[in-house]
Amino acid sequence: QRGAEEKPVQDPLQIQERVDVETAGKESGIPERNQGLGQEQSPADPQQLLLRWRKRNHTVLPEKEDSVRSGPCSTENPIPLEGDANGLEKEKGGGLPKSCPLEEARQGLSQQAEGEESLMRELSTLVQKVVRSSSWWERHGIDGVLITLALVSFAAGFFLLRSDNLLLFCLGIFIQGLAHSSLTVKGSHMASHHALTESRFWSKIWAVFFIEICGSFPAHEGVRSHVKLHHPYTNVIGLGDSSVWKVPALSRYVYLFLAPLALPILTPLVALGFLKNIDFVNAVQSLCFICLGLCSHYWLLLEISGFQSAWSALFFMFFIRAILAIPFIHVNIFQHIGLPMFSLEKKPKRILQMSHAVLNLPRHPLLDWTFGHAIVNCHVEHHLFPSLSDHMCLKIKPLVSQYLTKKSLPYHEDTYLSRLRLFIERYEELMVQVPPITQLVGIQ
Repeated sequence: QRGAEEKPVQDPLQIQERVDVETAGKESGIPERNQGLGQEQSPADPQQLLLRWRKRNHTVLPEKEDSVRSGPCSTENPIPLEGDANGLEKEKGGGLPKSCPLEEARQGLSQQAEGEESLMRELSTLVQKVVRSSSWWERHGIDGVLITLALVSFAAGFFLLRSDNLLLFCLGIFIQGLAHSSLTVKGSHMASHHALTESRFWSKIWAVFFIEICGSFPAHEGVRSHVKLHHPYTNVIGLGDSSVWKVPALSRYVYLFLAPLALPILTPLVALGFLKNIDFVNAVQSLCFICLGLCSHYWLLLEISGFQSAWSALFFMFFIRAILAIPFIHVNIFQHIGLPMFSLEKKPKRILQMSHAVLNLPRHPLLDWTFGHAIVNCHVEHHLFPSLSDHMCLKIKPLVSQYLTKKSLPYHEDTYLSRLRLFIERYEELMVQVPPITQLVGIQ
């Protein structure tokens, strides 16, 4: 008869509920006594046991859980008890954890930011030791000699252009083009960062000479757009994202190989537009210096080089200034565009921003002299320490690269031809479309 009897099949959910209720009754440790008989109450009343178990462990009833879960410190699961399988201790003071997820996230971000700032301080300390141990010749003398050599070469080019020998005439154009690029790019760049001299007064004088007289651009606007905008907001969308170099209307080959030749003509025209936005006195001063630089170059070609036609002198003046215009545009777009871009609201700390958003090109004797190490092969170091001269950027390059690699931070390097191939293949994505925004989660 016992074998013939079949127990009714129970729903698994009911079985699980009964097990939970029985477990709750055991863990509560409060035996319910029958008032009349003095016997332990049967576990047949699950609601009473479940209610007492929840009161014992300071949890909430099901109808009240929604209001707790909607708060900033809500938890989907109940707090583990002592002796739970998770091995966690029971929290004091009830069912809410000691610290909510939002507070833990804020603490984590704060600790992460402190860690990133400590990395920058540590790297700055190491670099300062190298700078203090360097002589004045290393800090400023070497670059001063290179710029002086550019001035001498520029002057010598006028005499070579007098020659009737075609080879010497072409050599004069080439030398004067290199010297002019060295003055307008290397000299202007170092002067805008006060890297030529430690004197602020002379830095302003050199900035006016190299940027306005030699480069035909307002010094005030050059310093603002480069030093105060591009450097603090490197690859930040809408601020220092190098979008000034983008011309989406042009095709890839026209932009990369033909359009840069018009840069010497476009630069004074763009300068006139910027003069409208500054005060009258500074605008007149900048306009006078720009005109002085252009007229002096034109007059020297007529008087010293012996050009008979005014149009020929004007043509060769702009042709000389366009000798290195193509690599100048290439270098400016290769070292930032195509790397991670950031939003202003989530801009990372300095060491993360510069290590992710800046790239170094390899050394090249011609570009090192005309553009400078800080623009070509030490651009990462320059963005981390912009006030250092070109030679000092080259000197700290091994230290910076080893430190970033040791801390598992990126140190971008690529060849000129590799970047050129990349921009030709992905021109539409890199130079026309809006770049995607990268959100860094911190140092891993």
